[in-house]
Amino acid sequence: MSDAGENVTPIEHARKLSDAIRDVKNAAADRDDVVVEMREASRMRLDLLAAELAPVFAEVPADVEIFDFAVSSGLQPRLWIDATSHVTMGRDRRTYRFLKDTRVGRVVLAESTNMKPVADQVTRYVAERLVERQRMMDGSAEPAVAGVLKSSTGEAAEPLRTKRNGWSAFLTGLGLVIAGALVGLAASVALLWDRLAAMGIGF
Repeated sequence: MSDAGENVTPIEHARKLSDAIRDVKNAAADRDDVVVEMREASRMRLDLLAAELAPVFAEVPADVEIFDFAVSSGLQPRLWIDATSHVTMGRDRRTYRFLKDTRVGRVVLAESTNMKPVADQVTRYVAERLVERQRMMDGSAEPAVAGVLKSSTGEAAEPLRTKRNGWSAFLTGLGLVIAGALVGLAASVALLWDRLAAMGIGF
């Protein structure tokens, strides 16, 4: 009987759900590892760009608060320059993209697999923002209304168009008030015509 028992082939165990769950978890973990590695690679490249731009950031006056100069974490790391512009990595995780959000959409200010041209463009952008801020503080920005007249003393005078538009608006408003009063008077006469006729008042 011992020989007969040794010749019996064991029945293969059926596949269990727990095994399938373990396989799915392993596959998901592998994918997560790839995503984490890609994110860390992007952040590392942005950290290198930030280190390249560190001397530029250090020269910005301490009282200027319009810049951020920080690398944010997340699914897509970004090197923020200010509230509307940042550098991020392209889909290939090798291309630097300097982007700016505007009222008409997002525009690309620079894009390259080489760090230097992007760093140069960021440097120029920072310089332009600083000059723009200084001009606004000095009051040397161009007037919003074109055609400003110069007085005999050389000082900027009020635009002639603005004066004309002011008088035109005043006269238009006065005309509307008078017309409204006349319409109201005519409506009152029409409504009270019977009473006026009964009182013997005619026109």
